[in-house]
Amino acid sequence: MRQVTPPKRLRLAVLASGRGSNFLAIQEASQNGQLQADICLLISDQASAPALERARNLGIKALFIDPKAFPDRDAYESELVRHLQGEGIDFVVLAGYMRLVGRVILKAYQDRVLNIHPALLPSFPGLHAQRQAVEYGVKYSGCTVHFVDQGMDTGPIIRQAVVPVEENDTEDSLAERILVQEHQLYWQVLQLLAEGRVYIEGRKVYIV
Repeated sequence: MRQVTPPKRLRLAVLASGRGSNFLAIQEASQNGQLQADICLLISDQASAPALERARNLGIKALFIDPKAFPDRDAYESELVRHLQGEGIDFVVLAGYMRLVGRVILKAYQDRVLNIHPALLPSFPGLHAQRQAVEYGVKYSGCTVHFVDQGMDTGPIIRQAVVPVEENDTEDSLAERILVQEHQLYWQVLQLLAEGRVYIEGRKVYIV
């Protein structure tokens, strides 16, 4: 069993493709002292992502790096890693980042890339997880914070939050209630890492 990181104030980078609501929730927890971490960098693969402007308004370094400007994913991710390492980043936090993370980032940041998924993994991976849950007829869904590996939503699970599925739920109504839990769960997991309480052995994650 291996400690993921010793206790320390974390330097975080966020990768986002959209509005960045989880980014804002993490930043708020950092600002109000609940989270011993600082978001030092936000990178987006979308020039029009609202998360970029939101980060800049908060005084956080924000970069648009266009994947189309690179010959392949390895080259694109090498540029990302250059910026991440230049800022001394401890953990990479995916917040609505709509690309699969590849081998270059995962090699540079093994067990240090996190994602949040709006379902109770391993159920309903991939896109439209809330729609999948409603259509399948499950009674409970929720969200999962996990370490990222080269699969789609297949990495070791750190923590989950459960949300009941109501009989009249739509994809949107369920997504809205799950998002409330996401905004708490993500920073709480990051705080556990900052406290040095997260250990990993194979696929199993332990909180001590």
